[in-house]
Parts: sequence; structure tokens; C-alpha cells
Amino acid sequence: MPSPAPAPGSPPPPPAGTARTPWWRTGWARVGFVLAVPVLGALNAILGFLMLVLALMLLWWGNVWRKRWKATATVAAVILFGAILPPAPRDRTSDTVAEADEKARNAGNPGDSSAPAPGTKPKVAPKIPDYRGMRLDEARKKARTNGFTVGDHNASDQGDAIWMRSNWTVCFQRTGTSSSSTRTIDFGAVPTDAPCPERDGEAIPWPPMPDLVGATWKAAQKELVALGVRPDRTYADTAYANDQLPDEGEYDKWQVCTHDPARKQPVTDTTWVTLWLSAPDNDCPAGAGRDNGSAELPDRDDDGDPDYHDPFPGDRNRNSTFPDGLSGSSGGSSGSSSGSSGGGGWGGCRSRWC
Repeated sequence: MPSPAPAPGSPPPPPAGTARTPWWRTGWARVGFVLAVPVLGALNAILGFLMLVLALMLLWWGNVWRKRWKATATVAAVILFGAILPPAPRDRTSDTVAEADEKARNAGNPGDSSAPAPGTKPKVAPKIPDYRGMRLDEARKKARTNGFTVGDHNASDQGDAIWMRSNWTVCFQRTGTSSSSTRTIDFGAVPTDAPCPERDGEAIPWPPMPDLVGATWKAAQKELVALGVRPDRTYADTAYANDQLPDEGEYDKWQVCTHDPARKQPVTDTTWVTLWLSAPDNDCPAGAGRDNGSAELPDRDDDGDPDYHDPFPGDRNRNSTFPDGLSGSSGGSSGSSSGSSGGGGWGGCRSRWC
């Protein structure tokens, strides 16, 4: 017998053989599972976690929602679960050396509510040694001997790893207690030649390069050594291209025309300093600091020996190095003329190592 026709305005019946969607896979059910996460989590964290896992499975398995709605619902479920979790237990007290010393001094105070009963000795916290200023490898060794579990880190803002602890110096230390009641200490260190930063993790306060222009070579060297620059990292050069330095120790009174690094630049433990010098008889070149070593001093006979230094400024074949004339020259003024006609020349050495 055929089935009666549906009444006008009523929805058509579902096709025969079509399975109905289970209630727990409907959109409202999925939303309900998400909202149930904080409810069960408030009663028991484990139940809340299990409900979170179930809600995430229903959100992503067989769900026709758009991916962004799935992601939004997932984030919401995780946030709701995290909101009801109890706060994590705080770490045990971590004190600096000064704080630990202060607690040790205050231990056993009669006004303290934790004062011991009459007739008993107060428990004084053991004084923590101060390892600051020690070489890092030695500080670690002594701290382990004193029962600490030791760690270390770079105390500057660079965060580079520490290699060869014997070349590092302790600037900061922080003590604490691990979860297993073991005393811990963490050292903040910097390279041995570096100054300590004001606070752990800040930039190293390298000294600025002073203005050494006008100072003598000897005075400039003393000032650089005071900054921590080793003498073997300071190099002298001539401010004029055709000038040359005398033997070491003989240019102590030569004046500095310019230098590198420039004024106010940081002077680190790896800085090399170059000082361009001029003899006391000469002023600094006009382009000092811009064209270092490119200016030249007057040299009338063009023999490579500046006039101020050349005892024979008008004789091309004689200079301060060869006062009797170059090899093969006849010497004197006649030698000068013959040398000029022959095209010979003096290309004297411009280095103080010649």
C-alpha cells in the first residue's frame, strides 16, 4: 500500500536507508564537550585532561567545520583547561650572596617567631663563600668541594658559550636549592680581561678610546696600558708616506697625529691600536685622520729622504743612509749631476726595519 503524501508545508521525510548523525558528533555536542573541559577540570585535573583529549578528537575527527573554526575551538579548549589548573609550585628560595649573608646574620633573632626554645642553640645558616673575582675553573672546584652543584653562564649580553674556564672570571653568583634539597650555585662570568657588567646579563662596559692626538708616543703608550691594551697590541706608523720611523726608543717624543680606533670607540680585550706619528720637527698633515699616511713631506732632490732629515737635500746621490754617495756614484755635486743625467735615483727604505 503506498504511503500517504506529506502535508503541505511539512519537511520531506529523510530518504530511506540514510543513517542519522549520532548526537555526540553534532555541532552542539562538540561545543558542549569543549565547555565541559573546565567543569571537570575544576573537580579533578585528570578528568579535565581526559575531557580535553576527547573534545579535541571530536573537533578534528569527522568534523565538517572549516579548519579555522576547528583551530579556534582547539585553542579555546586548551585555554579553558589551563585556566583551571592550580598554579605551579614556586622554586625554593634563590638568594644572592648578600641576601644569604643577611639571613645568616638574622638567624636566631629573639624577636623572630622562629626563634629556638630556651636552652637550645640557634640554627645559623652556613655562610656562603664569595667566589667573585676568582678564576671560573677555580671557583667551580672550590664550590663543589663546599657541597654545591655548580653551573655557569656568560654574564654579558652576548650570551656566548663559555670555553676554557681558566680564561674567565666570576662576576656574579646566585645560590639556591634544587628539588632534591641539593645546594646549587650558578656563576656569571666574563673573559678575564673584560670588566664586569653592572648587572648580570648587561653589556660589558668597555672603556672608550681617549683622544691621544698631540700626545707623544711614550705618553700615549702609558695611557693605553692603563686602559688594558697590551704594548704588543699597539703599532706605530708614520703620518707621512715618505717619512720613516727611527729605531725603537728613538721616536718616544714623536707626536700622535691620529689613531685607530677613533676617539670614544670601545677598547675591548681584542683591540689593536695604530698610532700615526710625526717627528717633532714637523706638524701633522692636514688630512690626518682622513688620509692616513698619504701626505708627503718636502723632498727637493726626490731621493726618498725628506728635507728635514736629509743632510744633503740638494744632492740626489747622497742622503742620511749613504752620506758618501750611492754605490757607483762619483760623489759630490759632480756625482749629483752625473747621477741625474744617468737617471739613477735613491728609493730609500721607508720602514724602520730596513
